[in-house]
Amino acid sequence: MNQTNRKGDGHSMEESCFLRSDLLLPDPGRVEYKKWSVIACDQFTSEPEYWEETERIVGDSPSALRLILPEVYLSSKARRIPEINQSMRDYLEQRLLRTYKNARVLVERTQSDGKIRTGIVGQVDLEAYDYTRLSKAQIRATEGTVLERIPPRVAIRKGALLELPHVMLLYDDRENLVSGSIGRDYAKRAPLYDFDLMQGGGHIRGTLLTEEENGALDRALAGLSKPSGFLFAVGDGNHSLAAAKENYERIKKQIGPEKAKTHPARFALCEIVNLHDPALSFEPIYRVVFGADKEDLVYSFCTYIQTLKGKAKKQPVTLCTREAEVTVDVLHPTSQLAVGTVQAFLDGYLESHPGVSVDYVHDEDSVRRLVEERDGVAFLFAGMKKEELFPSVDLDGALPRKTFSMGHARDKRYYLEARFIK
Repeated sequence: MNQTNRKGDGHSMEESCFLRSDLLLPDPGRVEYKKWSVIACDQFTSEPEYWEETERIVGDSPSALRLILPEVYLSSKARRIPEINQSMRDYLEQRLLRTYKNARVLVERTQSDGKIRTGIVGQVDLEAYDYTRLSKAQIRATEGTVLERIPPRVAIRKGALLELPHVMLLYDDRENLVSGSIGRDYAKRAPLYDFDLMQGGGHIRGTLLTEEENGALDRALAGLSKPSGFLFAVGDGNHSLAAAKENYERIKKQIGPEKAKTHPARFALCEIVNLHDPALSFEPIYRVVFGADKEDLVYSFCTYIQTLKGKAKKQPVTLCTREAEVTVDVLHPTSQLAVGTVQAFLDGYLESHPGVSVDYVHDEDSVRRLVEERDGVAFLFAGMKKEELFPSVDLDGALPRKTFSMGHARDKRYYLEARFIK
């Protein structure tokens, strides 16, 4: 339906994998942005009350909520996916979205802690992305990809006219060359949007980059030194980006490599953020286990860590139940991170204990509430330092899945911009 400019401002595909895009945004005269923009689909998966409140806030208003599948509702995907595709068609027929041709957007996100995180929305070339563990691509996954999480997202894209991204890519720019390439007067320009996000999500403001800024941005990205051998690491939304890649590969097989070169599914919308942005923090993603014999789980973990040998520094892990907490020191011979030890243990434990499940929770308060309300067992541990990210991915490949979270749950990316993928 829509052909996207492949070369941005004239740069060849070989020079850049982050490009301008034909962006779609809601018409502010017809859509209330605060009801339109909702948090990433993989948040609050064990807290349906969050999404119930989102439903209440949105009501019958046009909203990105109708264009995504929150993972809390995965069990009803067979019904919801056709509804998502129909909502996309309805919104387009009703002309609720405006097109901004060949554009990139500077995004200023005021987080719940008051800090402002700066990013740029554009599109990446999926030919430059590979989510396999030891990839040498320009865009790499930072965590292990759970293959069974990809098909439901591909199923959405198969029939979808649009994509709405919650993907955030990180680039390693200690000298702040990329943000420094953008004019200092951008704050004086009329914003595309400027509003408070729902449910404690902070504030967001977006402005179009000028022609001059787009050119300077491309030069800054091309000039970034790449000591780690790659340009972007996926910070958030790895499984969504992997689904976009799989969908594109499916289309390429159908229509052939030559036609696929200009197909809009070759690209994926995302936001890029400097790893060294002062507002960007890394938080651990904790594990909460449900349905297990708690005494057996704790005993099995303590027995497991006694078998490990290695030179890695020991790190504390706290096991938390309704009744008690215990902290033990752990290491793992193939990981420098406590999360690696915990995940390796849980992978084996879940395989031998049918009916036991694990959820990945970003906030310690939410963890403790789930332990109390659902009688789970939580694994709490320290997170990785963000300066460790690029060297770790380059040397060891993708990290254990759900190794870290960028900031608090309510500071995650909200859906806002869209683009055609057909």
